[in-house]
Amino acid sequence: MVRQPVFQGGNREESGHPLPENSAAASSSSTGGFDSDDKDFDDALRPKRLVDIVGQRKVVERVQIMIDATRKRSEPLGHLLLDGPPGLGKTTLATVIPRELDAEIQITSGPSLAAPKDLLPYLTNASYGSVLFIDEIHRMPPAVEEFIYPAMEDFRVDITLGEGLNARTINMKLQPFTIIGATTRSGMLTAPLRDRFVNVQHLDFYSEEDLTEIVRCNARKLKSDIDDKAAEELACRSRSTPRKANNLLRWARDYATVHDSESRISYDMTAKALEMLEIDRLGLEHRDRRYLETLISVFTGGPAGLQAIGHSMNVPPDTLEDEVEPFLLRCGFIQRTPRGRMITAKGYAHLEIDPPVDNSATEKSPDGSRLF
Repeated sequence: MVRQPVFQGGNREESGHPLPENSAAASSSSTGGFDSDDKDFDDALRPKRLVDIVGQRKVVERVQIMIDATRKRSEPLGHLLLDGPPGLGKTTLATVIPRELDAEIQITSGPSLAAPKDLLPYLTNASYGSVLFIDEIHRMPPAVEEFIYPAMEDFRVDITLGEGLNARTINMKLQPFTIIGATTRSGMLTAPLRDRFVNVQHLDFYSEEDLTEIVRCNARKLKSDIDDKAAEELACRSRSTPRKANNLLRWARDYATVHDSESRISYDMTAKALEMLEIDRLGLEHRDRRYLETLISVFTGGPAGLQAIGHSMNVPPDTLEDEVEPFLLRCGFIQRTPRGRMITAKGYAHLEIDPPVDNSATEKSPDGSRLF
């Protein structure tokens, strides 16, 4: 199993892992054409310290108290679970904490830990006060969960050598360390694992003001000049998610580089770039609007089953449920009812379509009187 690199506290230059000047090109040449540009950009745009993090102020304040208390007591930080939707900064916060503590960090993910033997190298190599970050921790198999319980509580692991009558168990002591887990679906965590985390922090969606500041800061990191109005436009179309805002910023920068001699990200350039992506004012993409239009044109606004909508759009139903519907539900454009999906009055208004008139309550009798 290939293990993730270990970074010391502080930045990479301080720990002997300097960032190459052209990391994307270097990675491409060394991996036979694989483009890791997105990952390099993510590393470049992520804040390095707690004071640099924009938004999530309550979470940051609570984490700062944990760090200050840990420093004063000179002991490892309590195990921490970060919960929230994708793209809100769980990985960023998990990598900032070791820098604040000047501690080492090891990085892995739940799906890569298929058996206890996959977790063992991380536990045995953990130094005093170091951090083990497990992304998507809810996807760890039950056997790995049970193996990690004594490591989290008593800092020990039980290793079985041999089989049958010749088998023997070795109890190995570990250095006290910290596990930081990140999950997008905390409900899938078992109760015993969730209860072993001393601290649990939930990350929520960002405000437009915080996202605007994030876009401005990241534009400076990318050495790009951006208008205030353009930053606000990117923020309001990013679905309250920093990762989405960063992706739109990169696209606007690419578009301005091609179509503007000064490569300035102006409001006009940003509007044209987003129009080319077919992203509207609220952040709805082409497939989101097509979902609403199909619900109106084919099913007269609903109710309609997810399977029927998926077949009408020629899109797998699970794709609609996982990628399209969550944002539409957040915006209040659709409803999930026992009979199926229905579009709301707010959804009609966004598409600038008049909702159908319900005549069932105003039907008239043969003599002209109204029936109720």
